[in-house]
Amino acid sequence: MTDHAMDRIDLLIVGGGINGAGIARDAAGRGLSVLLVEQDDLASHTSSSSTKLIHGGLRYLEYGEFRLVREALIERERLLNMAPHIIWPLSFVLPQTQSPRPAWMVRLGLFLYDHLGGREKLPGTRTVTLERSKFGAGLSPRKGKAFVYSDCWVEDSRLVVLNAMDAAERGATIATRTKLVDAKREGDGWVATIEAAGAARTVRARALVNAAGPWVADVIGRTHGARADRGVRLVKGSHIIVPKLYEGDHAFMLQNDDRRIVFAIPYEGRFTLVGTTDEPWTDAPAKASISAAETNYLLVTVNRYFARKTGETDIVWSYAGIRPLYDDHSANASAVTRDYVLDLDTGAEGESGAPMLNIFGGKITTYRKLAEHAMRELARFFPAAGGAWTAGAALPGGDMADADFDAFLRELTARHSDMPPALLRRLARAYGTRIHAMLETGDLGPDLGGGLHTAEVDYLVKAEWARTVEDILYRRSKLGLHVPPETPERLAAYLAEQGVA
Repeated sequence: MTDHAMDRIDLLIVGGGINGAGIARDAAGRGLSVLLVEQDDLASHTSSSSTKLIHGGLRYLEYGEFRLVREALIERERLLNMAPHIIWPLSFVLPQTQSPRPAWMVRLGLFLYDHLGGREKLPGTRTVTLERSKFGAGLSPRKGKAFVYSDCWVEDSRLVVLNAMDAAERGATIATRTKLVDAKREGDGWVATIEAAGAARTVRARALVNAAGPWVADVIGRTHGARADRGVRLVKGSHIIVPKLYEGDHAFMLQNDDRRIVFAIPYEGRFTLVGTTDEPWTDAPAKASISAAETNYLLVTVNRYFARKTGETDIVWSYAGIRPLYDDHSANASAVTRDYVLDLDTGAEGESGAPMLNIFGGKITTYRKLAEHAMRELARFFPAAGGAWTAGAALPGGDMADADFDAFLRELTARHSDMPPALLRRLARAYGTRIHAMLETGDLGPDLGGGLHTAEVDYLVKAEWARTVEDILYRRSKLGLHVPPETPERLAAYLAEQGVA
C-alpha cells in the first residue's frame, strides 16, 4: 500500500498488541485496506508480558467462565497447528500436598478441562505419585499425589509479530512508533491525525478499531464524540526469572492458601519462569515493573514447594504487564473476568454513523476468535468483504508438513550439517520455515555475541519492524538473557551503522 493510498482506508486500528495485530491480519485477508498504528514497538507492553501460555484457563472454571474456557480450549490446538515453531505442548504438574482445594474438586475441574474443547492432540489428565515419578523431582516435600494435565507454551511477542507480518503480506500497513493524536467523525467515516517522528498527517478511515489495551480509555478520550460508558479494569501481572528450580521439561501449577495460583515453567533452557501476580493498577497506563510485595509473594510460593531455596539475589530478570480487563466490578482482582467485550459505537447517527469498535479484555489464547468476532461486528459496514478465513491458516513460518516441528528440524539439520545444532534449533524455533530466507546466502555474517549474527539482525529489521536493541534482545528473542555483556553495545553500533533509527 502506498502512502497516497493510505490517505483513504477501510480500517484504522490503534494498538500493536495481539488483538490489534490479529484483527489487522483477519481484515486484510478479507480484502479490506488496513492501517495499524502502534505508539511503541509491536507487543511492547501487555502482549510481551504474559505467562506465555496457550491455555484454556483451568482456574477460570472456578469462576464459572465456561464459555471462555471452552473457546480457549478449542483455540489451543488450532493455534498449535497454525504456528508449531513458536507454540508447543507442555505438561503441567498440579501437586495436591499443599492444595487448599479438595482433590475431588480439582479432578472434576480437570475432567471438564479435558472434555470441554474437543481435545485431539494433547494427552488427557493422569494421576501420579510424586515419590515414584519424575514429576516429583525438585519438590519439597516430594510426597503425595499430583495431577498432570496438558496445555501449550507460546512465544507471546513473536505471535504478535507473526500476525503483523501476515497482515502486511496481505496488504496491510503496519506503522510502529506511530501515535493516534486525535480522531473525529466526518459523515460515515473518520478523520484521524497520526504522528510519527514528530511529523503529523491525516488519514480517512471508514471504521476505527480501538485495540490499545491498557490505553483503550486514553484512545476513547482522543476521539471526539466517542461513547465512554464502558470501563476498563487495569490489573498488573508480574513474573520473575530464576535459575532452574528443577530438572525436566514440565511445568508446575502451584496452589496457595489464598486460592491464587502461580506457575513455575521451564524457560530458555537454563531458567524457571515464575508468575503471575494480580495487583490492581490505579495509575495511568505506563511501562510497569514488579513491586517488592509481588517479588516476595512469588519467592514465598516457590520456596514453599521446591527444595532449592531462592532469594531476591537469585532473580536474573523480571517483567510486568498491565492487563486491560473489562470492568465487571469484581472486588478481587484475581476474579475479574478474562473474557473480552466488544463495544461498537456508531455515534449520534446511530446505525449509519461512523463505527468505532472498542476492545476490552481478552487473553492471548483467544485473540484469533476475538478478531473474527470483531469483523462480525463490523461486517455490515463492509458488505463486499470476504468471510472468515483464519481458522487453520498457518502463520508465517508455520507452514511445515503436518505441523511437525521435530520432523522439520531433522530435515533442516541434515541440510545444514555444518551449522552448530543449538544455533540451528534456536533459529528454527524462532522463524520456522522463514529460516530459509536467512540461510539462503550461506553466510550469517559476524557474530555480535551469543550466536546473534548480523544476518538475523538484518532479517528482523527488514521483515519484523525491529529498530532497537530491546526490540531484538527482549521481544523478537530472549537473547538478552544469554548474550555476553558487550553484545548490546555491539548491536547498537551495528544498527547505527545500518542507519536504523
